[in-house]
Amino acid sequence: MDVVDAMSTIRSIDFAGPAIADAVADAANEVRENGAVLLRGIVPMPLVARLYDELARATEEDAARFGPSHPFPGMVHALMTRGDSFLDLLGVDAIRAVCRAILGHGAVIHAYNSSSLPPLQSNYAGRIHVDSPRHIPGYITNLGIAFPLDEFTRENGAMEIWPSSFHLTATPSVEKFDANKVVLAGLGPGDAVLSNARCFHQSGVNTTNKWRRAVTMNICRAYMRQQFDYPRMLAPEVVERLSEDVRQFLGFHVRMPASMEEFLAPPDQRPYRAGQE
Repeated sequence: MDVVDAMSTIRSIDFAGPAIADAVADAANEVRENGAVLLRGIVPMPLVARLYDELARATEEDAARFGPSHPFPGMVHALMTRGDSFLDLLGVDAIRAVCRAILGHGAVIHAYNSSSLPPLQSNYAGRIHVDSPRHIPGYITNLGIAFPLDEFTRENGAMEIWPSSFHLTATPSVEKFDANKVVLAGLGPGDAVLSNARCFHQSGVNTTNKWRRAVTMNICRAYMRQQFDYPRMLAPEVVERLSEDVRQFLGFHVRMPASMEEFLAPPDQRPYRAGQE
């Protein structure tokens, strides 16, 4: 069976309009029931341009640092440490709101990386996989969000996803996946796809001579571990500029105390605070 554009099989919700609270509630319900939703216009276009430039620079820096043997070409880790635009993306209220609507008000960033395809190649994501190993029926532990910085097309390796596959306990065959997948061709800069991280997906192959750039987030529940110790990775002068809401999203309130003094600190100063979920 031929695949079809995402617009006909995954619901699109407009985040560029004024009814953000309604959009958040609708998107959360769509992920719970059907596995994935398209968030149209959730990222302002001026921010997209800044993200593109800073990601291109970070990719070049990693290529120079790690060389051709780097196991993650095109994947820049811990993006919040690589430029102000990535912190500003975390500051988009609707992104945090929809994640919290599904995972609880204490939801935090598990991973914040790029998923870009080099020219004429695929990447580490070019296999059928999920972004969460846990399968708990009726309970979402992780969300995945992909933000294209170039329009996704079939030619440049658009992400492919089987939305309702979050019910599966084992990786489907290539034939089964291909029969049910949605190719996210037409998802463009400013948009995003939000999904249950148990949805099976993969990147395509970039057959063009240009990079296909994208940013991804994995969001987890408050009691779960993060991929990196983000609070410790960020410079104090950067942390000072962040809102309390963004600090929470980065995991500043779910750190382990390193001393009795930290453990016994006043509630608003403790590294791990009560009531995270």
